[in-house]
Amino acid sequence: MIHRKLMPTAAERVIWGTGDGSTMPVLPLRTTGSGSTAGDVYGVGSAICWENYMPLFRAAMYAKGVDIWCAPTVDDRDSWLATMRHIALEGRCFMLSACQYLERDGLPPDVHPIQGDAPGTVLISGGSVIVSPLGEVIAGPLREGEGMLTARLDLRELAQARMDLDVMGH
Repeated sequence: MIHRKLMPTAAERVIWGTGDGSTMPVLPLRTTGSGSTAGDVYGVGSAICWENYMPLFRAAMYAKGVDIWCAPTVDDRDSWLATMRHIALEGRCFMLSACQYLERDGLPPDVHPIQGDAPGTVLISGGSVIVSPLGEVIAGPLREGEGMLTARLDLRELAQARMDLDVMGH
């Protein structure tokens, strides 16, 4: 999958231009195994970092049928968790957000971050999270260390969640 960020933010604007929206796919994912959702097809899409704050981007993804939304970011603020919960609730989709964790030791010695040069200084505190279609946190947020979140998604929750709100209609 190729994804060109729709609108560069902050310092990215110095280097990158805007995308044209043609690389915003929602790709089909067929489930395997046994059970009530085996063989069903679900839409998987992604928005990078602050693209998740763009209402028209989100509306386009909802219109394309996103069921599982991946949101990689470097934003470790508490407001990011609120954003992930909002998008899950608004779009009635699962949100999977990966946020990096970085300590001072992970940078070259000639880079001097504003947080300080002491070894072990946390520069980006993580915050990876998995959220249900009703905005409930299923796993995470994972902070203060590297790790991996896992969760079993009950894909039947998608239809149940959309019974009372489907922002793109039925």
